[in-house]
Amino acid sequence: MRFLLLGLLVAGPLLGATHEVDSATELVAALRSLKAGDVVKIAAGDYPAGHFVTGIEKLTIEASDPANPPHFKGGKEAWHFSRCPGLTLRNLKVSGQSANGINLDDGGEREKPVVKVLLEGIEVSDIGPNGNFDAIKCSGLQDLTIRNCTISGWGGQAIDFVGCRKSLITGCVFTGKMGYSQHTGPQFKGGSEDVVIEKCRFKDAGQRPIQAGGSTGMDYFRPAGAKYEARRITIRENTIEGGMCAVAFTGVDGAEFTGNTVRRPEKWIFRVLQETRAEGFAPCRNVVVSGNSFVFERAKVREEINIGPDTAPETFRFENNRWLAKDKPGASTPKLPVVEKGGVYGEE
Repeated sequence: MRFLLLGLLVAGPLLGATHEVDSATELVAALRSLKAGDVVKIAAGDYPAGHFVTGIEKLTIEASDPANPPHFKGGKEAWHFSRCPGLTLRNLKVSGQSANGINLDDGGEREKPVVKVLLEGIEVSDIGPNGNFDAIKCSGLQDLTIRNCTISGWGGQAIDFVGCRKSLITGCVFTGKMGYSQHTGPQFKGGSEDVVIEKCRFKDAGQRPIQAGGSTGMDYFRPAGAKYEARRITIRENTIEGGMCAVAFTGVDGAEFTGNTVRRPEKWIFRVLQETRAEGFAPCRNVVVSGNSFVFERAKVREEINIGPDTAPETFRFENNRWLAKDKPGASTPKLPVVEKGGVYGEE
């Protein structure tokens, strides 16, 4: 293992070190000696899972060669990071975990979110395969960016946000696999707010390819005492193909679904649900659906929007969407809970 000092000399010691490792033994040694600002560069090859890192600031863990990422196989979790602000994970591959692929959390300090985390070029596959097991699980993070990542085959959620704020998922690919339960793709719940998911591609990504909201136990909300599963969720410029529906709005208090392309949903286009009914929680409400393209088969989609009890669909707004029942163009006009403005029906 080569060990190189990094950083600028600013009225004190150097800021961090680079650890270059090319074996599981060297990786374990590097992780035991971590300091704030360190960089761990990992050579290509297969590595065991089960790595836990806590309390290290401005840590970077990345592939030595982005074109040949190290592969972390099997085990319960590949990586678990607790209270690591400024963390960067770049160009890593994980697969075959029985619980979560990558887990990022705030160590249970629900009023102190972990800030400025970046995941880039991460590939996660074959997680679970069944049950509430996530490819990437994030609890209590703020200013989180997940960019250009690929997720295929998972049990619970492809990405699970619990109480995450001011965060972005962009340019990612989500692909479902036979034999995996895939309850939702990305999910934002437990007090999540100001989240954007954009320019992603979904193919057969489960029962709810995107879920704005969800169902969270009261002890897990961040911040504690939040009266919303999710609010101010923006879903824009994505392509969603297949899946039982495109999006489930589940107890969300304010969302936008704009500029997306939806193709061949299996049963519905949207679901409007309320799964958290605790005192003080608003009904699912205030969603804008604008400028999207929906192409579906009327033989499969008999009901465009599945509306559950205790919701407020009358607060939704539909504008300038294009709707086409490809197998029956004359039956393209959707049945919506409110009148749409500027909709186009029967044309792609």
